[in-house]
Amino acid sequence: MTELSVASRFVYRSLRAVLLAFSKVWFRIEVIGRDNLPSTGGFIVAPGGHRSILDTPVVALGSGRMLRYMGAEKYFEIPGFGWFLRSVGGFPVERGIADREALRLSEQILEAGHPLVVFPESTRFEGPLVQELKEGAAFMACRTGVPLVPIGIGGAERAFPKGARFLKPTKVTVVIGEPLFPPIREGGGRVKRSQVKALTNELHDTLQKLFDEAQLRAGI
Repeated sequence: MTELSVASRFVYRSLRAVLLAFSKVWFRIEVIGRDNLPSTGGFIVAPGGHRSILDTPVVALGSGRMLRYMGAEKYFEIPGFGWFLRSVGGFPVERGIADREALRLSEQILEAGHPLVVFPESTRFEGPLVQELKEGAAFMACRTGVPLVPIGIGGAERAFPKGARFLKPTKVTVVIGEPLFPPIREGGGRVKRSQVKALTNELHDTLQKLFDEAQLRAGI
């Protein structure tokens, strides 16, 4: 599961090219801070201000590398759609519990040098404030030693809010922040809860700033 087939990579890159072309016209997509995404090695992409299902594909436009996605289990249970998600490297996680299998797979993906997308708010919300973050993204960063790359997405809720049936032709902006690095684990010791909490708090503050900037740039 850590290494994807040639067919999966082809499907991912083909869909990304189509999405990019469409987004440039329909959303006047603007991506700022691409240089903040590492060109090699594993890292965790942590988008904040999760307001629209549109956030998931839009994140892929920031990086030329193939991103792996951790997603809610319910989406993988949809006939056809679940197959599609798995075919492009996605995998499910059960919300509300410690999904050890998803955590194990996430660590394998990161240690194999692949980027992984995790939405730390866990689900979509409304309003201008980034909600309280789950600690999973920070925990995985501390455990594997990979950086967290915070991302703010502006305008996606206006383009495709909850309950909408059609995409509105409105500006969407993606602002990629500088990587946040976890503390170095000495001697392979256990991850300290205090370190995970501190990194989560730092991530929250950074995501709020990036979300505010992205919203402003999108004209909100």
